[in-house]
Parts: sequence; structure tokens; C-alpha cells
Amino acid sequence: MTVGAGGGADMNKARSALGKYGEDLAARRLVQAGMTVLERNWRCGRSGEIDIVARDGDALVVCEVKTRRDASFQHPMAAITPEKAARLRGLAERWTQAHGGAPPGGVRIDLIGVLLPRRGAPAVEHARGMA
Repeated sequence: MTVGAGGGADMNKARSALGKYGEDLAARRLVQAGMTVLERNWRCGRSGEIDIVARDGDALVVCEVKTRRDASFQHPMAAITPEKAARLRGLAERWTQAHGGAPPGGVRIDLIGVLLPRRGAPAVEHARGMA
């Protein structure tokens, strides 16, 4: 079965490219803020994926990145539901277990929202300690 122009496969590629671009911008913002990016797109079986793992001083930061186009339905910062926050906490725990335990500064979960306007520079918002 083939998918014609504008079909599902094309939409998934576009969404994937949009997400990667947003994650690239988010990682750059974290580095500019003095953090060290330790890992990107860490997968834990079927439990999910952590977009970015970073170190902020002696704290570990698990970052969820949401990227939206200007005309999209929902602002990226509104995308974290209580269920998604719980899933991120579980993934953060699994990451620390797989990497020698939590650092002295503990673990923080941040959200980075990337809004891409039709024209002009992207807007990157970083909310610390969201979940």
C-alpha cells in the first residue's frame, strides 16, 4: 500500500522533523543557560522516551520538549497532563537507576515549549520543576 502526497507517512515525517528541530533548539537553550546535555532521546523499552537529560550544577534535569506551529490547536506548555508528568517521573527514576543513582542535587523535571511562528524567530520557553 502506498500513501499519496499529503498522506499519513508524509505527516509523520513532517511531525518528526518538527520535533527534532524543537529538541535541537531546546538543547541549545539549555547549554546557553549553563547546563550540560548528557543524553537525547533516551528510550526505556515501551515505557517511553526522555527528550533531553541534562545536568544543572549538581541536579539532574529531565526535559520534555513540546514543539508547536503558531497556528496549532494547543500551546506547547499546555501539553503536560498529570498522566504525562507521572510517566516522566517514572522514566527519570529508571534513567537514574540505569546510570548509578540520583545526583546530590536530586532530579528535576522541566518542560521546554517551542513555538514556531509563521515569520520570525522561534519562541523557546523553559519552565523549571514542572512535574
